[in-house]
Amino acid sequence: MRVFSPAGAYIASHPLAFVRQVLKGFKTNQGLLLAGAVAYYALLSVVPLLILVVIGLSHFIPQTELLATLQRYLEWVVPGQSRAIIAELRNFVEHRDVIGPLLGITMLFFSSLAFTVLEKAMTVIFLHRLAVRHRRFVVSALLPYAYILSLGLGFLIVTLVAGMLEAIGQDSVRLFGTEWSLQGFSGVLLYLLGFVGEVFVLSSVYMVMPVGRLVWRHALIGGATAAVLWEITRHLLVWYFSTLSQVSVVYGSLTTAIVVLFSMEIGATLLLLGAQVISEYERVGKKAAEAASVAA
Repeated sequence: MRVFSPAGAYIASHPLAFVRQVLKGFKTNQGLLLAGAVAYYALLSVVPLLILVVIGLSHFIPQTELLATLQRYLEWVVPGQSRAIIAELRNFVEHRDVIGPLLGITMLFFSSLAFTVLEKAMTVIFLHRLAVRHRRFVVSALLPYAYILSLGLGFLIVTLVAGMLEAIGQDSVRLFGTEWSLQGFSGVLLYLLGFVGEVFVLSSVYMVMPVGRLVWRHALIGGATAAVLWEITRHLLVWYFSTLSQVSVVYGSLTTAIVVLFSMEIGATLLLLGAQVISEYERVGKKAAEAASVAA
């Protein structure tokens, strides 16, 4: 029985060669430059996007609970800066009556910029697919807004589940005459919920953004790769900003924007690196299939 696909068998037998191939392809595609562009537009998009999500979901969930959940999981995206972002977001939402039609349309436009640029960056990494098919302009124009709506619905589910897990953490069980608090168990479940959600979101990006239909297993490979790398990186960022960094001394009032942009650029780099892993995996599989057909 075959355990690995031809591409999987090649990677298992030549892991270092595959890593070099991924890094070489990432350098050829100017991945760092693409990541910088994605991070810049993500910085422009994040606040309007969060405002729209909070205003939309506040009709179903209390605003306090919504902002608390958002702050917890914003730490996964911008380590150490979620409190400042939530403070600005809370101030804006409390004055939502100033949002007119023109401002609403402007916010909707800016919230989609990051997804549009990310789609262009994915096109560069998956350039070998363009010889097969192209994406229609209407699809590309509507895709960011459909994805924003999906993220909003996903965050609604996460907020409800997180609320239930926090309620569990307030309880305790009595076992063998000893009362055990469920707070630690609840914390572990909240972390796992965040990590699984992270893998799911990253995998969905790889499924939706590149041109053409992607095998879900390939998207999961890229999503898991990027998620694990980001988990390691964000813990290092938290340690660095809390111990060694002097960024607040250098940038003063601009500290939050600089740190958020820096974190997003690292995150965008890992996101595109995961896409490069999928791209090279596809290339290896294509070469293996061609070699097998020639041998046959």
